[in-house]
Amino acid sequence: MKYTYFNPTAVEFGEGKIESIVNYIDKNQKILVVYGGGSIKRNGVFEQVSKVLEDYTWFEFSGVEPNPSVETLNKAVEFIKENKIDFVLAVGGGSVIDGSKYIVAASVYEGDGWDFLEGKTIEKALPLGAILTLPATGSESNPTAVISKYSTNEKRYFASPLVFPKFAVLDSTVMNSLDDRQLANGLVDAFVHTCEQYLTYPNSSLLHDGYAQTILKGLHTLAQDWQNRRTALWQENLMLLANQALNGFIGSGVPQDWATHMIGHELTAFYGLDHARSLAVVQPHLLRVMIKDKQEKLVQMGKEVFDMPHNYEMVIEAIEYMYHSIGVSTKLKDYNIDDKVVENVTKALEKHGMSKIGERGTITLEKVAQILELSMK
Repeated sequence: MKYTYFNPTAVEFGEGKIESIVNYIDKNQKILVVYGGGSIKRNGVFEQVSKVLEDYTWFEFSGVEPNPSVETLNKAVEFIKENKIDFVLAVGGGSVIDGSKYIVAASVYEGDGWDFLEGKTIEKALPLGAILTLPATGSESNPTAVISKYSTNEKRYFASPLVFPKFAVLDSTVMNSLDDRQLANGLVDAFVHTCEQYLTYPNSSLLHDGYAQTILKGLHTLAQDWQNRRTALWQENLMLLANQALNGFIGSGVPQDWATHMIGHELTAFYGLDHARSLAVVQPHLLRVMIKDKQEKLVQMGKEVFDMPHNYEMVIEAIEYMYHSIGVSTKLKDYNIDDKVVENVTKALEKHGMSKIGERGTITLEKVAQILELSMK
């Protein structure tokens, strides 16, 4: 096993930690606070941020969508260039933070920022900080972002060490205003993130597998304890587990899949499906289609996570049951999906150079079609 693990994000975890952002931002810097639909003004977070920044020069940019669009983000880029902004503070969930990663890179780039989604290397970026309000993606301490282009029904991703947030504030008390859909989405998202780095084929690292299994068991426990989702302890655990699911460590040096995400991104691009729900309608059916390739790790997952030794087929049912128990469907037929879904998704994957995906490159477009057809039944 060989790998390089790098994560420069300082994590400020716990109640009242929003005050800590002054330790990371110079008073001479002009700040742009980026947020979404305005929930931070209803749950008290905006008020806290405003108080902490009262001695700073700062501006605000709102309206970043749940699937952040390049069309909206480019307006923030223009604002930054016009006002000579020095620092971007993302206040929100994964979409706001992902969008802000695009903003800090595109704001110091002369060309079209979408170039980064087409594979161009990011050479510089403005500094970025994050205050997390919705745990799910781990974006607050990782170098990746997923961005949509509404004009072409595309959803792509990029990664660069230059867009790691300088700091991430994780104060779970800000989760009080989240609804059940958002909490369930966060749990499913974190679970699938972990599976993408774990549910592949056996590796030699006891630490990586053990760490991933701890995260999976923790999320499963929260699903079983769904009735207590409004308690501080439940929410604190979800925030920490979601962060650790995708901070880069459990995937270091081990095989990774990400096919569920690649297929799910296309579903969101075409049909506007919530990110987590796009994963839930793909993952169980992908596991069924690829069950021979996944068998050894499914057996291990059954034993270590679900206490189901030797019955790897039931593990897939256990995953589905867990999603259903918190109100998340695993069937495309439960959403407003047309009969062109197979054609739309497979053609988009082919266009984006993803005709063979998965940890071994064995999930072909034909298998993607099988997966989607299973989900539509």
